[in-house]
Amino acid sequence: MEDLILTYFPELTQRQREQFAALLPLYSEWNSKINVVSRKDIDNLYLHHVLHSLAISRVVQFPAGSAVLDVGTGGGFPGIPLAILFPEVSFVLCDSIGKKTLVARSVAESLGLNNVRVENARAESIDMKFDFVVSRAVTELKNFLPWIWNSLLAGKRDGIERGVLYLKGGELGEEISVAAGAMRIPAERIGINEISKWFKEPFFEGKMVLYIKR
Repeated sequence: MEDLILTYFPELTQRQREQFAALLPLYSEWNSKINVVSRKDIDNLYLHHVLHSLAISRVVQFPAGSAVLDVGTGGGFPGIPLAILFPEVSFVLCDSIGKKTLVARSVAESLGLNNVRVENARAESIDMKFDFVVSRAVTELKNFLPWIWNSLLAGKRDGIERGVLYLKGGELGEEISVAAGAMRIPAERIGINEISKWFKEPFFEGKMVLYIKR
């Protein structure tokens, strides 16, 4: 199924192709011990988890040298696929559940991802500033944004607006409105991007990448 990734990312280096190909055996082995991906979902790893994570790259190409925080990473999504795609970007993957960060750390080490650090911690406790924050729908935006807003640098990095890239599905209008109002974020600072514009598989219907500029 790594061919699915090559369909949309044909420019991958041989090293990146090998890293993506290694994801299924690594996660299958871990999943037999710790349920980090739904057992019935492991066969759909590349579609439901890897390609979904990489949708973020269709909205923002992280500049070399930038720092990205992945909040609620679980077993390493979206952070690990993005770290493979952007080897010159530094990623911190955090989750409050220790057994999940154990998996994410082991996978990153097995892949030789020297640009990844995994923290068993809540996002608010990480004492760093980041250019971007990524996440896969860990909670409603009104809860999520206050956790990470002060960790985000303002302005641009190499001409790209810093901000949050949040994978989410469903009807988002009211959720975005409530969160934007509470955080006093102007509406024009929030972009809603339909993943189905880029990836043709039915799985992506109704799924979005929200881009909330800092």
